[in-house]
Amino acid sequence: MSYVIALFIHLLCAAFWVGGMATMHFAVRPSAVATLEPPLRLRMMAATLRRFFVGVDAAVTLLFVTGVTMILAAGGFRAVHWRIEAMMSIAIVMAAIYVYIRASVFRALRRAVDESAWPAAAARLNTVRQLVTVNLALGVVVFGVATMGRAG
Repeated sequence: MSYVIALFIHLLCAAFWVGGMATMHFAVRPSAVATLEPPLRLRMMAATLRRFFVGVDAAVTLLFVTGVTMILAAGGFRAVHWRIEAMMSIAIVMAAIYVYIRASVFRALRRAVDESAWPAAAARLNTVRQLVTVNLALGVVVFGVATMGRAG
């Protein structure tokens, strides 16, 4: 895979993941809260997250594959600028948070929704929201490092 193609795929995946988190956080969830009763809202959010996470699974995988591809093309970690190491470090933290959401919190959310345990489902969705807030902030930092870090 050429560096330019890897970079293109990398940027698309980053935009999908971070942009998707922003959309869910600032548009979808507030709209659902404003218009839907809790049982319907929780069902809708669980279904929406399930679909979104399929894309995030692919995006996170491709981000690491393309990131490592570009690092290797540049001569390895010893040859790259500090910002690449910073982006990779933050990406590892973001991926760990995502895996925790996907494998634990979201699974508990879906189980609670399936059982109509609305208070438990609401608590799990709130945990997802809090963790997405952290990941969204980290994603913005990565974009900042990627662009502003070029100057230093």
